[in-house]
Amino acid sequence: MKFALFLGCNIPARVKQYELSARAVLDRLAVEVVDLPEFKCCGYPIRNIDFKLYLMLSARNIALAEQQGVDMLTLCKCCFGSLKKAAHVLREDAALRNEVNAFLAKEGLAVSGTMVVKHFLSVLYHDIGLPALKEKMTRTFKNLKIATHYGCHALRPSDIMQFDNPVAPVVFDELVAATGSKSIDWATRLECCGAPLLGSNDELSMDLTARKLADAKAAGANYLSVACPYCQMQFDAVQQMMTADRGGVDNLPAILYPQLLGLAMGIDRRALGIDMNKMDISGIEAYFVQE
Repeated sequence: MKFALFLGCNIPARVKQYELSARAVLDRLAVEVVDLPEFKCCGYPIRNIDFKLYLMLSARNIALAEQQGVDMLTLCKCCFGSLKKAAHVLREDAALRNEVNAFLAKEGLAVSGTMVVKHFLSVLYHDIGLPALKEKMTRTFKNLKIATHYGCHALRPSDIMQFDNPVAPVVFDELVAATGSKSIDWATRLECCGAPLLGSNDELSMDLTARKLADAKAAGANYLSVACPYCQMQFDAVQQMMTADRGGVDNLPAILYPQLLGLAMGIDRRALGIDMNKMDISGIEAYFVQE
C-alpha cells in the first residue's frame, strides 16, 4: 500500500507532532509514503476569493500525485476538503479541466481524474481495517473516555467528501474504540471548533471552543481526540491561551489520533511527539492495560 503524503502548510510549521506520529503509525502498518517536495499549498485559503486560482493550485498537486501513479493521503481536513472538491470539479467540468490542463502543461503535468484523495482516518478505517489495526496493538486503554471531534471539512459536502454519514458519523468513533477507549456521546461533537474565526473574531472563536470544551467535560470526557491540524491548534495552543487569558475554562487536553493509536501500538512516546503538544497529555498513559 503506497500513498503520496500531502502535509499542507500548517503541519510542518505548527503541528509537527502530527506528521511524526502519523509517519510512525503508517510505518508500523507497512504503509509506504512518497514525499513530493514539489507539493505546494492546496489553495484552501483563497478558495472563496479566487476560485480559479484555488483550482489551479489544487490541480497541480493532484497532477503531481497522478504523475507518480499513486493516490494522495492527507492529514489536514482542510486540505482534504480542498483537494477532494477540486478533483470533483475537474472530473465533472471538461471545459474547466481542459483550461487547467493547458496551464499545467507548462510543467509537463495534467489531471486525468485517475487519482483518489484520501484522509488519514479513511485509510486506517477502509484500506487497513479495524481488525488489522487491533493486531498491531500491544496494549489497550481502559476507562478512558474520549470526546471524538470530527471537524467540518471531512463531512460536508457529503456527496463530494464521501468520508462518512454527515449527520451520524461512526468512522472516527470506531477508530477510537479500537484502542480500548470509549468514544462518548456529546451534543456538540459535530459543531465547529472555532478555528476559522481566529484572527477575524477572536472572542467568538474562543466562545465556540469554550462551549465545546464545557460540553465534552460535562459528558464525562477525559481527553479530546482530533485528526486535523487546525482543530488541534484550537484545542491545544488556543485552549492554553484561553486558560491564561480568561480563566475558568473547562480544561480538556487534545490528543491527535495517531498519537492515541501509536501509544496503543507500543510506539515510543518521543516518536509520537507526545511532549510537543502545548497541553500536557502524558497522564493518558495511566489508562493503559497491558495485554
